[in-house]
Amino acid sequence: MSADVSVKDPAARAARLRRVAWYQQPRVKRLGAMLALGVVLTMMVGEQGNTRDIFYSLETSFTGVNLWVCVGLAVAIWAVREFAGASVSKAAGSAVAAGRALPVDRVRTLLRTQPKLKWALVVAGLLLALFAPYNLTGYWQTVLVDQVATYALLAIGLNVVIGWAGLLDLGFVAFFAVGAYSAAFWTGALPVDPPVVLNNFLVIPVAVLTCLIAGVLLGAPTLRLRGDYLAIVTLGFHEIVYIVAKNADGFTGGSAGARQIPKFSAFGYEWGLERMPYWYLLVTVIVVLIIVFVRLEHSRVGRAWTAIREDEVAAAANGVDTVRFKLMAFAIGASTSGIAGVVYASKVGYFNPENFVILNSILVLAYVIFGGMGSIPGVLIGAAILVWLPEVLRDYVDPSDRYMYLGALLVVMMIYRPQGVWPSRRRQRELKMAEEGLGDADAMSEPVGGKV
Repeated sequence: MSADVSVKDPAARAARLRRVAWYQQPRVKRLGAMLALGVVLTMMVGEQGNTRDIFYSLETSFTGVNLWVCVGLAVAIWAVREFAGASVSKAAGSAVAAGRALPVDRVRTLLRTQPKLKWALVVAGLLLALFAPYNLTGYWQTVLVDQVATYALLAIGLNVVIGWAGLLDLGFVAFFAVGAYSAAFWTGALPVDPPVVLNNFLVIPVAVLTCLIAGVLLGAPTLRLRGDYLAIVTLGFHEIVYIVAKNADGFTGGSAGARQIPKFSAFGYEWGLERMPYWYLLVTVIVVLIIVFVRLEHSRVGRAWTAIREDEVAAAANGVDTVRFKLMAFAIGASTSGIAGVVYASKVGYFNPENFVILNSILVLAYVIFGGMGSIPGVLIGAAILVWLPEVLRDYVDPSDRYMYLGALLVVMMIYRPQGVWPSRRRQRELKMAEEGLGDADAMSEPVGGKV
């Protein structure tokens, strides 16, 4: 009888409704995600299929030791993070709450409270960036210039569009291509002769202006779009640029690409085949852009981007000109890619449309998300780590499988630290509020409750 009464009691019934089943617990959900990751990773790094037996790849992948290694590694990561994370963090310092913060968070807090230490570390990091590459081999210097520095510059530009304005752009490398082809055109490396042949340094402002116009042309018809719809439009823009570059043989050179692009030169000095002059040039450009963008982030424009990213409807209702500021975000981010395109074209001397495939856009997006959207140090760290990792795996992993491990790292990162390696304080606050049901952590989708 008492059991029937307790069931009919409204308070007891409400308590039963609030009760969460064991398989709905966050820890169990994360275990399921890690197990799925282990199984998928087993399939990705297993044997390739063949035409004689369509199930050959599955049979060899799931009957060998690879399955147990991948699943065991996934479970080990889950167990360490779930059961040892709190104790490790507590031992590292009492400032870490419940194992949810990483040492990088303590470093960020220390830098905010110690301005002199912050500037000392900035100067030390700049000196390290200038002089440490001399100790690297020629191969790693090439990786540093052609990939790390170039993609770091692209990530800084994409961070304006995604991290600050909240506009999901999947075709960002299209602007990179526009900058590269601008360099090839104005230096006379394309089948079409330019009105006047320019020095590479003079090409930079022309390429920036060209990419600004391209950014406005992309942004103008997409002002009312958001989230998935905006991503599809930017993806289509990339494909248009890629196909035009590939098929317009009489203008872009088609699949053959642009050849014999002149090197940078100034005051009688020419950037030849040496890597370090290009490294210094890129470091200078990155430092200047960081100074400008930091000032921009804390200006009226940066605050308007933040308002648009968090709730575009509320921003418009409070007098923010969302059309103008969204166009500015597209244009400023695109101009950064234009600079990267000019420097890259001059450094390699030859490129074709295959250097600007959609995979590169996805990689730049991954660098921004992995490092921390909205955080300039974060996107630099993300680009450095995720460019370095596939190159390190070159001697140990089949080339076709290197990016699979990169994808697995991204999945683990999104499960346990979705805000990124070095997130912005605003992004951290959004994720915390989303966990508490007070806000929407995904600034690139509709606000909480759907469309207004």
